[in-house]
Amino acid sequence: MQNNNFNITKKSGEIIRFDTEKLRKSFERSGANQEDINDVIAQLSEHVYDGISTRKLFQLAYSLLKKKSLEVAGRYRLKNAIMELGPTGFPFEKFVAELLNYQGYETEVGTIVEGHCVSHEVDVIAQKDNQKIMIECKFHSATHTKSDVKVALYIHSRYNDVLTAWKKTDAQTIQNYQGWVVTNTRFTEDAVQYAKCAGLHLVSWDYPSQGSLRERIDISGLHPITVLQSISKREKQLLLDKGIVLCRSLTAENLKDFNIIGNRTRRVLQEAYNLTSPR
Repeated sequence: MQNNNFNITKKSGEIIRFDTEKLRKSFERSGANQEDINDVIAQLSEHVYDGISTRKLFQLAYSLLKKKSLEVAGRYRLKNAIMELGPTGFPFEKFVAELLNYQGYETEVGTIVEGHCVSHEVDVIAQKDNQKIMIECKFHSATHTKSDVKVALYIHSRYNDVLTAWKKTDAQTIQNYQGWVVTNTRFTEDAVQYAKCAGLHLVSWDYPSQGSLRERIDISGLHPITVLQSISKREKQLLLDKGIVLCRSLTAENLKDFNIIGNRTRRVLQEAYNLTSPR
């Protein structure tokens, strides 16, 4: 394994050469120390084989990390945890709003906005000082699904209709208007090309290089409750249904509402604290 002498199979069917350094960096980004990283990589070498799927490799790495630290394992599966903010996509919209709140914006989620021609339901509106942003969130439940140029064209046209109306109502206070599309997966190349040309801002899991969804989460420490190992999938969904999206929003009181009490409360709150505390 140390010499990368095997291939892995992506979900799309594409065969790529395994990169140990890429795996090591993902462990480091998750907060694992070097001793644990070396140990996990050594253990992985006993189980991997040529042609192993990325899904199987991830599962193996995750199970080994979980034995070292629940918090590190939680951060390692952050992308998967974001995928669990479905199926409606509303928790994802709320999560995006929280990331902007962290930056000092005031946000509204799921607002009906009057455009120049028609009214629009806008996922998130963010405002700070003289800046106002219209944000549309494209949530996908499959990692290989990408938002294409049709999405960028459609949202850009909606933004332009809203922008015309905004300029009439608050031009005295707002000088900087922006339209954003935020997705939990990725954009196609033509979507990125169009957005650059049209002045539409795109944010995906790993785009742009500065300001990606992953970087925003790393900087803010705002992890969704779906990263937690100490509560069940059903409990996570119940919390999401009640509008509780962030680990840092958990309290003994709101956990009690879902019959999470006693020692379990302490475990959940400790894990949540460790995930969100500075590293």
